[in-house]
Parts: sequence; C-alpha cells; structure tokens
Amino acid sequence: MDSWGKIAQRLRVPVGTLLGVIFLVFMHPSMRSLCIGGIVTLAGAATRVWAAGHIDKGRTLAQCGPYALTRNPLYLGSFLMALGILLAGQGYWLLIPFGLFFIVFYYPVMKAEEQELLQGHGEAFLAYSRAVPLFFPALRPAVGSSSRFLWSRVLRNREHRTLMGLVLAEAILIVKLFG
Repeated sequence: MDSWGKIAQRLRVPVGTLLGVIFLVFMHPSMRSLCIGGIVTLAGAATRVWAAGHIDKGRTLAQCGPYALTRNPLYLGSFLMALGILLAGQGYWLLIPFGLFFIVFYYPVMKAEEQELLQGHGEAFLAYSRAVPLFFPALRPAVGSSSRFLWSRVLRNREHRTLMGLVLAEAILIVKLFG
C-alpha cells in the first residue's frame, strides 16, 4: 500500500480531472438538480476554503478549525464538491465509479500522508489521530492547538485554483441545461 499511496498522491488530481471531464459529458442537469447539487458543492467548497485557511503544509500539525473534526477536511471538501457536481448533473449512475475512484485513490493517499505526519510530528500526531477521525467528521471538535483562519494561507495553498475548476464545472452544467 505504501508504494500505491505514493503513486496515488501523484495521480489523484490528473485522473480525477480526466474522470470529471468524462463524467460531465454524461450529465443532464435540471434546474432542480443544479440547486440541490449546488448546495452540496458549496458546502464542499466552503469546507476546503476553511481547511486551507488553517493549514501550514509541511510546517505545523493542523488541529484547529475543521482539523478538529476530521484529519482530512480538504479531501472531505473535495468529496462533497464532486458529489455536488454529480447531483447537479443528475449523474446518479456515476456515483459508483466516483466512489470507487475515491476509495482507490484517496484512501491510500490519506494513509501515505499519515506516515509523513507521523515521521514529522511523532507522538503529537499519534495523539491527534486517536482524537480525530480520518475522514468522516466527528460531531464534537477535539481540542487542538490554537491557530486562526488566514486568507493568506488560502492563497498560499492555491485554493483559488480549485474554486476556479468548480466554477468551470458548474458553468458547463448550466450551459448544458440551457444549451
């Protein structure tokens, strides 16, 4: 799993983008599905921005904000954004291949990144991982170190690129609806 985790880290974005483009071809949105999917998509985008504003990648162990609820809020946000796009485009039959993609790529990535965090933060990461779930958020936040949300982190973590891709996908669905 270690070697696949490293490979998955490199491939998840290009493979996910390719699948997203292919999936968009098969979608047929309605006004209702765009609204429902849009709510889920916005929740995912907000989760990613919130997480990006709390993490200093490679510097400190993020434990505040969304990181007090789940160890992988960026991936949770990505999951919700993709799920929202599928719902917006009424691509319900694509939920199974999407779920398989997420399990095959993102779970190994999460485990590989955990090994990196363990090497970098040792016991602090072990304590954190015992208190905070891997992916699905806890109902109550764990107590973490203090940090605050910073827009400069959002920009440094290039979250605007993710949001631009989301806007493009939504625009394609809107064009498909009215085109």
